[in-house]
Parts: sequence; structure tokens; C-alpha cells
Amino acid sequence: MKKILVSGIKPTGKIHLGNYLGSIKNWIELQDKYDCFFFLADYHALTTEKNKKDLQEQIKDLAIDLMSLGINPKKSTFFKQSDIVGHTDLSWIFNCLIPVSELERMTQYKDIKKKEKSINTGLLTYPLLQAADILLYKGEYVPVGEDQLQHLELSRIIARKFNNNYFKYFKEIKPLLSPTPRIMSLNNPQKKMSKSLGESSYIAIRDNAETIARKIRKSITDKDGVNNLIELYEYFGNKDKLNKFKKDLKNNSLMNSELKQELTTSLINFLKPIQKNISYYKKHYNKINRINKKGAKKAQKIASNNLTEIKNIIGL
Repeated sequence: MKKILVSGIKPTGKIHLGNYLGSIKNWIELQDKYDCFFFLADYHALTTEKNKKDLQEQIKDLAIDLMSLGINPKKSTFFKQSDIVGHTDLSWIFNCLIPVSELERMTQYKDIKKKEKSINTGLLTYPLLQAADILLYKGEYVPVGEDQLQHLELSRIIARKFNNNYFKYFKEIKPLLSPTPRIMSLNNPQKKMSKSLGESSYIAIRDNAETIARKIRKSITDKDGVNNLIELYEYFGNKDKLNKFKKDLKNNSLMNSELKQELTTSLINFLKPIQKNISYYKKHYNKINRINKKGAKKAQKIASNNLTEIKNIIGL
């Protein structure tokens, strides 16, 4: 029997190459090895998104993009978080199990608190919902990047605390680190590729050829910037040309314009079939609706059974 793997992605805008290489590529490759539960983390999006129309569009676009990139509903259970009764129920149980101090030490929360004068409670309790997302399905493996390890460790702490307080119910959660190092921003190669750094910092999977060419052409080419472009080329380009670029870089003879042109061509060619899939699913979104409903039905059955057992264990 395959081990259970659980992961979600928050609908907060365009998927870019950093998202793809950092997590989604890994998701696609793990589908054959694990019993995968992949979900649209729309409850998590409420910590930042307050506009109904924008949220609905982002959920729809994310579902289309994930299907277009290679999430296979025949191999994985794919659903929307808010369609399942149980995520928030289990999160509340964990709220009553973990002291506030455990949440206040989370680096992501502390960083946001420094920047914002007033933050909502969801940003503090966010990791508890993450833990519920995983443990509701008795998840054993979670694909993560290094920057998510602290939150995952809290999920492990929660599972152990529950097991020690009540009954040994949850299995130990193990991280599956992405084999891809962090992809850095095109306009600020000292920082991770991120939508928060502006449109010119990333290549979105929906960017057209002209936009890709412009962003690569304007990308920073200091030492860190060139290394970042070569790293991108390593994933999308020609192996022989990659070796040439690395050799030229070592010999201080690398032509940045040639690297940028080759990278642009490689990215356009890589994204072409994906964008063709996106165009198809935009016209046939009813197919994704059916996939989501089928996935939610399967996920709900498991979630309901497990939540009933958990409530029984704690006396509800």
C-alpha cells in the first residue's frame, strides 16, 4: 500500500517558475510513488484576500494551471479545501491543544508582524490549519521547501502532543524536500523569486513570448544574476549549451546576451504546450469541476471517518 502524501497550494495569483520548480514539479513526479492528496488551499487565502471576485478567479485559475502542468486526477485526489467538512474542525481541536507561544515563535508570523501594524488572527493560527490539512488524512509525507520546514515541524509537534495526551493516533510526518534549490528573482537575485517583488521579478507560466523575452532581457546580470539565469537554463535548456555556458562563465568569456536569448527560447518552448492546455481548460472548465467534485467526494469520506475517530478519542 502506498504511503499517504498531502500538500496544498494557496490561490494567491499567478504561478511562476519558482512555484513550479520549488513544489509543483515535485508534486507531478511524486504521483506515481505516493497516495497523493493535493488541494486548493482557499481557506488559507482568506488571510490575505478579501475580495470575493478576485478569490474566485484565483481559485479557478489555479485549478486550471495545476491540471495543465500535470496533476493527474487518475493518480491523485484533487479537491478544494473548503469543500471538505473537517479541516477547520480539526484545526479548532489543535487550537485548544497548542499554547500561543508555539505560534508566536513562527518566523513567518514574526516577519509579518514587523511589517504590519495590525494583522488578523488567521495569520497567527495559520500553521494549525496546515497541521489539520495534513493530519485529517493521516498524512505521512509532505513535500516542502526549506522555508516551510518550521511550520511542518510544528505539525509534527502537534501530532506528538495529541498522541501523548490522548491516544497514539497520528503517524510521524516526514518532509520530502524539493530537489530544486530556491530560484531567485530576476530583478533582485539576492531574494527568492516572488510575486511580492513585482511583475519583472518572475516568469509566470501564462506569460506570452513577448513578455518572457522582455523580462529575461531586463534581468540583472551581476554575479548572482548570471548564476540564477544559468540555473534556470539548467532546468529548461540544452545540456550541451549549458556546459558551454558554464565553461564560458568559468573562463570569464560568457556572453550574457547569448545566455539570455537561449534561455528565452527554451522557456517559450517549455511553456508552449502548458499554455495550450490552459487554453483548453479555460474553454472546458466543467471538466475541472467534475474532477474537483470527484476528488472532494473521496476526500470527504476519508476526512469524515478520521474526524469521527478523533472526536471519539477526545470525548466528543
